[in-house]
Amino acid sequence: MAKARSAPDMWMIIAIGLILAIGLVMVYSASAVLAFHEFGDKFYYVKRQVLFAALGIGAMIVTMNADYWIWRKWAKLGLLVCFGMLLLVLVPGIGVVRGGARSWLGISSFGIQPSEFMKLAMVIFLSKLLADKQQAVTQFTKGLLPPLGIMGLAFGLIMMQPDLGTGAVMIGASLLVIYTAGARMAHLGSLALVGVAGLVGLILAAPYRLQRITAFLDPWADPLGAGYQSIQSLYAIGPGGLVGLGLGMSRQKFSYLPEPQTDFIFSIVSEELGFIGGTTIITLFAILLWRGMRTAIAAPDTFGSLLAVGIIGIVAVQVFINIGVVIGMMPVTGITLPLVSYGGSSLTLLLTSLGILLNISRYSR
Repeated sequence: MAKARSAPDMWMIIAIGLILAIGLVMVYSASAVLAFHEFGDKFYYVKRQVLFAALGIGAMIVTMNADYWIWRKWAKLGLLVCFGMLLLVLVPGIGVVRGGARSWLGISSFGIQPSEFMKLAMVIFLSKLLADKQQAVTQFTKGLLPPLGIMGLAFGLIMMQPDLGTGAVMIGASLLVIYTAGARMAHLGSLALVGVAGLVGLILAAPYRLQRITAFLDPWADPLGAGYQSIQSLYAIGPGGLVGLGLGMSRQKFSYLPEPQTDFIFSIVSEELGFIGGTTIITLFAILLWRGMRTAIAAPDTFGSLLAVGIIGIVAVQVFINIGVVIGMMPVTGITLPLVSYGGSSLTLLLTSLGILLNISRYSR
C-alpha cells in the first residue's frame, strides 16, 4: 500500500525523549541505595535501564521507518505466538517466578514477559479484525463476541500467572479499540456489568487481592501489612511540596518504600522534584496522548486509526492506573509507569510500539 509519507510527529518524539530521559535519571536516583545494598553497585539498575532503552530506541527507529501495514499481514501469527508464550510461561521449570508471579521467560536476571508482548499483539490483531469487519461490530453475536472471546482467553492465561495489572491494561486498551471501531454502548455497558461481577469473583478468590481492596479503603487499618505500600507512598509525596527535597534527596528510598524504581517511582519523583516535577511528567504524557489521538484521527485508513488508538490506550491506561495507585486513588496493582519505571522487556516493547505510532503519524492526512 504505497502512499507518500512525511516526517514523523516531532511533538511526539520530543515528549517520548523527555519522558525517557527523566526516567533514566529517576531510575538511578530511586534505585542507587537498593542497588548498592543488593549488588554492591549503585549503578546496577540504571546500567540495565540504559541498555534496554538503547535497544528500545533502536527498535523504535526501525518500526518508525517500517510501513505500519506490515503488522496487518502478521497480526494472526503474532497473536498465536503470544498465546504460545503465555502457555509456555505456565510450565514449571520453564516459566520464571518473580514477585510471586510466574510471568517470565528467560535465564537468570534476564527475561521477557509474554504478557507485555500480548498487549501489543492483541491491539494489532483487533485493529485488523475490526477494520476488516467494521460493519459487523454493531452486531453482538457476529461482530462483538469473537474479539471479546479472544480477549477473555488471553486475560485468563495472564491471570493464571497471576498478573491482574497487565491483564487490566490489555483489556482497557482493547476495549478502546472496540469502542472506536463502532461497538454499541448498550452492548459494552451490559458486558461491563458482567466484567464487574467477574472482577469481584477474582478478588474474592484470592485473599491478597481482597487485602489490597481493604487496604485501599483504609490503609492505616493495617499499616505494617496490606496498607504499608500506600502509606509509604503518601509519606514520600507529602514532604515533596512544590519543588521537592532535591534530586537524590529522597528519604523513602532507604528501604521504606518497596519497589521505588518500578511501581512507585512516581512517589520518588514527587518527593525529590515536588509538585512541579510530577506535573511536568503528567504534562509530557498529556502531550504524547494528544498527539497520538491526533494521529489516530488523521490516519489514512481504519486499520491505522484503530492501531493508533490501541497503542495510545496501552500508555494511557497504564499511566492512569500507576499514578492512581501512587496517590492512593486505586488499590495496589503492580503496574509500572511507562518510559519512567525500571523495566526490561516492557520498556523495549513500549518504545517499539511507539515507533509504530510514529510511523502512522507519517501518513496522517
